[in-house]
Formats: sequence, C-alpha cells, structure tokens
Amino acid sequence: MLRQRTATGVLWSFSQQLSQRGIGILVTLLLAHFLVPADFGLMAMLAVFITIAGSLMESGFKQALIRKKDALQRDFNTAFYANILLGFLSYGLLFIIAPAVAVFYDEPRLTDLIRVVGISIPITAFQVVQIANLSRSLNFKTQLKATVPATIASGLIAISLAYLGFGVWALVAQTLMVSTLTTLILWAMQLWQPTLEFSRQSLSDMFGFGYKLFLSDLLNIVFKNLYIVVIAKLFLAPIAGFYFFAEKIKDLIISQLVLSIMTVTYPALSILQDEDIRLKAALRKVIQVTTFLLFPAMLFLAALAEPLFHVFLPDTWLPAAVYLQLMCITALLYPLHSINLNILKIKGRSDLFLYISIIKKLIILIILLISLPYGVIGILIGQIAASVLAYIPNSYYSVKLINYSIREQLADVFPGLFLSVFIAGVIYGAIELSVFATLLQLVIFSGIAVTGYLLGAHLLRLNALQLAMSLYRERFGRINT
Repeated sequence: MLRQRTATGVLWSFSQQLSQRGIGILVTLLLAHFLVPADFGLMAMLAVFITIAGSLMESGFKQALIRKKDALQRDFNTAFYANILLGFLSYGLLFIIAPAVAVFYDEPRLTDLIRVVGISIPITAFQVVQIANLSRSLNFKTQLKATVPATIASGLIAISLAYLGFGVWALVAQTLMVSTLTTLILWAMQLWQPTLEFSRQSLSDMFGFGYKLFLSDLLNIVFKNLYIVVIAKLFLAPIAGFYFFAEKIKDLIISQLVLSIMTVTYPALSILQDEDIRLKAALRKVIQVTTFLLFPAMLFLAALAEPLFHVFLPDTWLPAAVYLQLMCITALLYPLHSINLNILKIKGRSDLFLYISIIKKLIILIILLISLPYGVIGILIGQIAASVLAYIPNSYYSVKLINYSIREQLADVFPGLFLSVFIAGVIYGAIELSVFATLLQLVIFSGIAVTGYLLGAHLLRLNALQLAMSLYRERFGRINT
C-alpha cells in the first residue's frame, strides 16, 4: 500500500513539477527576450533577503507537521497562526531594512522593489499548512490543480508587462501573483479549515523539532545566496544577471527531477523511521531512480548549453552559457546531499542536521574566499569543489543511523554517472566538430543523447532503469485495470 501511494505521489508530484517548472522555463526564456541582464541582476540582489524572510515565516513548522505521525487539528491550527504572525513580522523586517540594502548595493531602486516583492511573504504564510496537509496524505494531485493555473497566469502577466516596457517590475509582478493565486486557489478548494485553537504544547513540540531545521535552512539560504551577493557587490549588475539567470534555469530542472521525488519520499519514508532495514532499502531505490534521471539531465544540458542559448535566447545572454555548464556539474551531487539530509530528518535528528550544515558552510566560506580572486568562473569552479567536500560530512551520519555507507551510496549511483559522462562527452565533442546549423545540432545531438542513454542503460541492465519502469507500470497498470 505504501509503495503504491508513493508511486502515485511521485508521479503526481512529477507532473506538478513538470508542468510548473516547464512553464517556468518557457516564461523565463520569453522574459529574457524583453528584459536585459541588469533586470535579472536587480532581482538577484534582493533574492537572498526575500528567501530568508520566507524561511523565517515558515520556521520549520511545515516539516514538523509532515513528519508528525499523529498530527491533530490543534497542531495544524497552532502552525497556521504561528506562520501568519511570523509572515507579517518577516515582512515588517524587510520593510525596515530595504533602504539599507539599497545603500549596500548602491542601487536606490531596491528600496521599493524589496518592499513590494516582500508582500508575497505574508500571503504565502496562508498556504503553508494547506501544503503540509496535502503532503502528509501524498495528495500532490490537488497541489497540481493550484500551482499550475497560478504559474500560467502569473507568467502571462509578467510577459505582458515586460513586453510593455515595465522592466524589472514584470519579475516583481510574477512573484506576487504566483503566491497570491496559489493561496487563493488552495483556500477556494476548502481542503482544511482552521478553528480558534492555539496550543502552547503543540507549539513547543513542533518548534523544538523545526527550529533546528529552520536554522539549518537559514544557513543554506545565506550561503547559497552568498555567491550572488558577492557577485552583485563586486561585479556589474549584468554579470549578476547572467549568474542569476543561469542558476534559475538550473534550479528549474533540479526542482523538476529531484524535489518532486524528495518531496514525496520524505513523508512516505517517515512512516519507516523505526524500521532501519526497510528504510535503507527504500532509500537506496530512491537515490538510484533520482540520479538515473538527474545525471543525464545535468550533463546533457551542460553539453548542449551553447546551442540551446543560440537557438532560444538573444546573443546578449550567451555569456551565461558557461555559467550554466559549471552549475550543472555542481548539481550532480545534489541527490546524494538531499537523501543524506532526509535521513536525519526522518530519524528526527534535527540537531545533527544543524551541526552538519554549520560544517558545510565553513567549507563553502573557505573555498569562496580562495576562489574570489579568480572571478566568476573561479567562484563556480570553487562551488564544484565545495559540493564534493561537503558530501563527506553529509554522508557521515547515514552510516551511523542506518548503516548506509559512502561506498554503498557511490556504488548505487556510479553506473548511471559513468554512462551519462561518456555520452555527454561524446556529444560535446561532436558539437565542437560539427558543421551543422545550430538548430540542427540541437535536434540531432539531443536525440542521440537521450536514445544513447536509454539504450546504454538497457544494455548495461541498470537497476535504476528497472526501478523507474516498475514504478511507471505500477501506477499506470493500476489505472488501466
């Protein structure tokens, strides 16, 4: 039963991410035709502050609700009112610090931009518990019904404003509208209704688990955005725009291929938190399927980045292609990082989660300081090194908690990685030597890459391919019978 619910949840979550992120990529590409890199650079400057405010608003309550086996109405009520209060407090802080941020970047427009974009924080606070409730029951189909219309509508509004010459305000409108419309649709569905109840005990229990995740999340946000803060401060706004745009494309694909699986498996596997053998077996399958999808996506995107930019974007954006290529390499270890951190959350060890986050951030800071003199390319290469080194502390406690060793993890992912690297290398070399037109290169070599990967996986009898096909047949076989 759990396997079937998880398979269904993964496919609905995948559909949600595919439609939402697919629309997001399309909207981003269209916006790039009407906006200049400096517009994206302005959004990059304020992104870290908006993201921190969003994390403060959530404060780990959503994760605590999802993990809680016997969550009651009072738990949902308590989290709901706490999120709303924190949402307005977070926006108040944003409103106050906005002028200081503008002075820091020497960009006066940031004051108004932050104060307007920040309105999305208290609006989003009204949807946190609704999303947690749906995630607990693995009901990602309903989430799909809310997020996709909101994404389409907000994208159309942003494109229209960009076309009419509103510049960066088109991106601001997109952020505001997607949070507002998603919240309104979720409440219109009448999924869960709050009552006038607030429990100090419930608050204490959830915050006791969630605040360490919040602090860890805060560290992740600060250090993930530290790169863009440094780049925006030390380099020109268009350079920050190139970086932000490349990261946005990479993150859209990461969200599609990894988060859709991790989002489902966290609540599903939390049920197995006291059964180490079953938990380990399930996690091994998750990581094999996830990397089977992610490795070729990232490496093929890196190999095809230049023809993609030539075909779909103005030449103004071409410098972002090399940024995207290096980011794709950094992203290869993302599933391994995520699964090891999920083990700690499933086991309720938010203390270790925070401890590891601190160690990883020290690694990132040291490497950033070393790479700064070498410019943006040096910083991106430093990110690759930091990701590799951070995997060591990330995986350490997986051995202690469920006996899932680094050797076993690497053995689970190596076949797919080897196949992906080989095919991506062949494709990249072929593109460099090709005399075909750019569009023809893209069509031919992307087709060869996908076909070659699937054929190679079949010939090598990769276990991940069998697992993916099994999940697919289990879900759609039940629908057809």
